[in-house]
Amino acid sequence: MNAIRSISEFHRLLSLPEPRHPLVSVINLAESIFLEDDVWKGFVNRFYCVALKRDAKGKIRYGQQHYDYDKGVLSFTAPNQVQYLDLNTVECGSGYLLIFHPDFLLSHPLARNISDYNFFSYAVNEALHLSADEEVDLITILNKIDKECLHIDRHTQEIILSQIELLLNYSNRFYERQFITRKNHNNQLLAKFELLIEKYFDGSTTTQPELLTVQRMAELMNLSPNYLSDLLRMHTGQSTQQHIHQRVIEKAKEKLSTTNLSVSEIAYTLGFEHAQSFSTLFKKKTSLSPLEFRQAFN
Repeated sequence: MNAIRSISEFHRLLSLPEPRHPLVSVINLAESIFLEDDVWKGFVNRFYCVALKRDAKGKIRYGQQHYDYDKGVLSFTAPNQVQYLDLNTVECGSGYLLIFHPDFLLSHPLARNISDYNFFSYAVNEALHLSADEEVDLITILNKIDKECLHIDRHTQEIILSQIELLLNYSNRFYERQFITRKNHNNQLLAKFELLIEKYFDGSTTTQPELLTVQRMAELMNLSPNYLSDLLRMHTGQSTQQHIHQRVIEKAKEKLSTTNLSVSEIAYTLGFEHAQSFSTLFKKKTSLSPLEFRQAFN
């Protein structure tokens, strides 16, 4: 797998001059031309990318997801994610690409906090749609970052990172707005989630049950785990993990109160490999052990 390790190397692959700063750059997509290079057939970037694009077209695979470049306006990719680009279909269009290396964040609080911005790990087909005013706000920030790259001194890192943090906070606001304004679509996703989780626990399987995980539910929903959890948290106040645990406890209470199955057998039907793990979760959520619950119920 090819690795694009530096901002300078990425500039070269887009037929651009050397970057003004070695660890951060704002690229004008209208000035970019992809070099015919085998690197695009499978590569990882060693840096963060924030793309604000218009009229971009083409197919790309990011991780396990395929998406169209022209879906959404603002998208995010994290370092070390495998990407595949088809140069026969790609048109850069217009817009901007902010790229910054993780080393640029060192000694700054953003180095610790950037993982809190879940959209870096969302499936890219969940790109953000912006209003005209929102685009102007972000372009203003990008222009400030680009201008600051001309002045590399002891203040540069702090000023640029404060602008990057501002851009990410705006993006958080815009994503929350998108969750809300896509109410009908999200309601359909929530209904699908409830249907899938109910089917998972309906007891109809004749094979060894598997423990339901956040990753498994995200796969069934064709969404990234973080996006699914953020969607659920926005509309229900609970993450995917909390929903799963709630349903596990509901099913466990039902079996403890209506069957003569042992705790080990109930744990098995709910996908737990070890009964102790089930008992620990049950007591954490109810303050009673499974046997204590059964005795109190009876």
